[in-house]
Amino acid sequence: MPVPHIPTPLEDLGNRPFSFYPPIVNIEHNEWIFRRSDYDEIRVLNTKSQEELWIPRRFVTGVSSIEEPVVIVGLRKELEYQQGAVVPHIRRVIEMPRAVNDAPRTRYPQKHDDGELAPVVGIRLDSEPSSPRRKGLFTLISAGVLTCVLGLVIFRDATGARTRLFLSQRMVLPFAASDDFMSIVNKLGRPSWDRHTPGPVGDGTDFYQLGYPEKGYTLVLYGATREGATYVGALNANGRVVHSVKFFDGTDSSSLLKRMRRPQPASNW
Repeated sequence: MPVPHIPTPLEDLGNRPFSFYPPIVNIEHNEWIFRRSDYDEIRVLNTKSQEELWIPRRFVTGVSSIEEPVVIVGLRKELEYQQGAVVPHIRRVIEMPRAVNDAPRTRYPQKHDDGELAPVVGIRLDSEPSSPRRKGLFTLISAGVLTCVLGLVIFRDATGARTRLFLSQRMVLPFAASDDFMSIVNKLGRPSWDRHTPGPVGDGTDFYQLGYPEKGYTLVLYGATREGATYVGALNANGRVVHSVKFFDGTDSSSLLKRMRRPQPASNW
């Protein structure tokens, strides 16, 4: 019995280029185009080298909803290109080379060529109390090392947060591009407030915001009138896009929402 085809999120991209995160090791140009998919692998094409690779589906997590500057396709772990195949990347521990003329240390006295044991030289330990200057220097060095470690942790978290935007700060809402004012009111009831914002084109097509603060978001419609406008997305309390829709031409409404100007005063219901 043939295995049924399971669609992958990459199929919605069509011929739009995307980048993997984290990038595949040993491949310099990180821009790809989706070709086709099987039940366990996805075939992609590098836009520069024109080389095609098979990526196991279990390593692909999802596609970002933000397309600027480029669409991001997440990978569950770091991959590496080896001899025409993609495998999980393994970071190996590198042993530090020994210094010149360095030999392994032993606990026992060494013998000279004449057979006699080398004399054991006593080492006197400094038992004097540490001076205040030495203590202050040690404290300063410790504080510097701690500051560097904290800075690296903050930088790592900030860098990783940008690539995880498609996994966070998004909401699943039961609205589509065909929803209008009445269909939303039938689902959620009357909004707490209603705002009107001029559109970016200036042809009479405007934005209409419906506030539902108890649900934590504001719904945005776009059209010539409030009753005739259709749904284009949702914003959170900070004005960030938390939900968007696909238009008939395949574009996403996120770019349209970013062009929305400051709203007019609200009218409460």
